[in-house]
Amino acid sequence: MSAMRQFHLFNASMTGAGRRDDAIYRALWEAIVAHKLPPGARLPEDALASAFKISRTGIRRVLQRLALERLVTLVPNRGAQISHPSPAEAHDVFEARRMLESSAMISVVERHTAKDLVHLRQLTEAERQALTQRRRSEAIRLSGQFHTGLVALTGNESLLDFISQLVSRSSLIIAVYGDSRHTGCTCSHDELLALVESRDPVAASQWMSAHLEEIVSGLDFTQDTVAEPDFERLFATF
Repeated sequence: MSAMRQFHLFNASMTGAGRRDDAIYRALWEAIVAHKLPPGARLPEDALASAFKISRTGIRRVLQRLALERLVTLVPNRGAQISHPSPAEAHDVFEARRMLESSAMISVVERHTAKDLVHLRQLTEAERQALTQRRRSEAIRLSGQFHTGLVALTGNESLLDFISQLVSRSSLIIAVYGDSRHTGCTCSHDELLALVESRDPVAASQWMSAHLEEIVSGLDFTQDTVAEPDFERLFATF
């Protein structure tokens, strides 16, 4: 079984338990990354249950999943709220990614197949189209899938699990502190794929390190938050 196939099975296992829960998770994830749910905003279970027409138990399952990805913080006796990563946390997250993902490129270069690169190039093209059409939250999601897809090629599931969490936290960080016109990835991922295809592990590792450092340097840590949203209006079409 190829590493990319293992990655798809990994994703399927993460989303297979309950299609409705998964749909609600995706709706909340998109709202968080699109900054429609601002950092620090409370997520009352009763209001969300009403908006999504689901039980509070169902909402609690989704919130726990988001909390595992550090997008939501569960506060004892106060419920859930959107996480508000500090500038220090943002730097820590991207530093961890830089160290792990740049090192992972050595294995990616050694193990990848031509079919793997086809899939990754499809992701870069989809991300480019999303940006052109100003679908920023989708572009951020696709960028994250590209990075986790690369790491999946190492065949190391423990590393993939850890990177997936870091990428998810990065999505929130970019949504909060990033430029609204792009995903934080200002250079083309195609450049990296060309280095991987040419079997140049040193250059691929250096590219990834510089790439992640560039994302951090482009963040604006003076961003203000907005007012707490109306859940019924925000998810009226769900």
